[in-house]
Order: sequence, then structure tokens, then C-alpha cells
Amino acid sequence: MADRAPPLRLGSTAPDFDAETSNGPINFHKFIGDKWTILFSHPDDFTPICTTELGAFAKLEPEFTARNTQLIGLSANNTESHHRWIKDIDEVSGSSLKFPIISDPERKVAYAYDMVDYQDTTNVDSKGLALTIRSVFIIDPAKKIRLIMTYPASTGRNTAEVLRVLDALKTTEKHGLTTPINWLPGDDVVIPPTVSTADAKAKFGEIREVKPYLRFTSLKE
Repeated sequence: MADRAPPLRLGSTAPDFDAETSNGPINFHKFIGDKWTILFSHPDDFTPICTTELGAFAKLEPEFTARNTQLIGLSANNTESHHRWIKDIDEVSGSSLKFPIISDPERKVAYAYDMVDYQDTTNVDSKGLALTIRSVFIIDPAKKIRLIMTYPASTGRNTAEVLRVLDALKTTEKHGLTTPINWLPGDDVVIPPTVSTADAKAKFGEIREVKPYLRFTSLKE
């Protein structure tokens, strides 16, 4: 087994790589360009949970596009396999999958992003190579990792949560505020403790103070 890559943390620069994808070869940093990017990994082609996930992401892609965000998947198989699998995904989900799926048969990207299952050593392919777990990375246009979510291979993801947290990240970056539990666009946001109530009132108007350290306001977009 290859050595583990250095741990990636929030704020780390997303590792660059060159790879073949279902849409042709890419350099990852050039692919990111000036967009937000969501990189998400799958254990294997033609597997049940992965098929449902990719179909769901494909159907939600217009919402991500409207937020200047692009999707890119990853699976260990080659691009020929990806192309056959995409036909199944579209048939099963009623989607029209357009975003690229990275081919990572040697797990080079998987190890660079620590997407390998170290808990279940039986999670390997026919050659004994570790299969990837379900990782999600949200990467901003500066190539910085802004969010990491990791699921075991047995558990499917929630696309609505990926979209929700993207909205939260973009909202907090734009306004210098924070978002509370279960926040959705249009809900009240939280004023950080580092901002005085007087300054918050001057900037945002009405403030709802629950505790001196817990103050809410609404955003008028």
C-alpha cells in the first residue's frame, strides 16, 4: 500500500494532478479555473449506491452551475468503463450526466486526497488495490479546500446537504457572518462575537439578541 499523503485540512491548497476523465484529460488546477469546484469520490463503477449518487448529482447540476460551481467525480475504473456506466446512471435516474468522472485506477488521486478506506481493509478491488470511500471536497477559486466530508462506502451522501453547505460558505464569505444549525438561504444568520452589536446594527440594521454572544440578523439580498 502506498504511503499516506500529508493530511489535508480546511484551508489547504487542493493537490494538483493530471488525469484522464470521461470528458478527456485535465489538469485539475486549470480545470478549477475561476469557479468553485466539488470533487467527490466513489468506490467503483457499476455499484448500486454510486449509481444513485451520480444520478442525483447530475440532476442537481443546474443548481450548482447557477452558483458558479462545477462538479467532478472520481472512480477507480478507466474511462471506457465510465462511459458505459454513465449510460446506466442516466437510465436509472433519468439524468443526463455531463460533468467529468476522473479515472484513477492506480489510486494516485485517491491517496493524494486521502480518499482510501483505512478502516475496512477488505474494501479492495480484484487486484487487491484499496477502493475509495465517499469523500466530498468543496474547493474555492483560489484552490483552497473549504469543506471536507467523508462517508464510508456503505453510506450514500445527501446532495441537498452539499448544496446547502456551498450556499453557507458563499454567504459567510460575502457578508462576514456565520450560519447556525440547519441554516438554509433566507434564514437568519449569526453575527460573529468579534463584531460589536453597534457595528452590526450599523451594517445590518435590526439585530435579535438571544445572548450577548448569540445575535441574529436577516440578510436582505
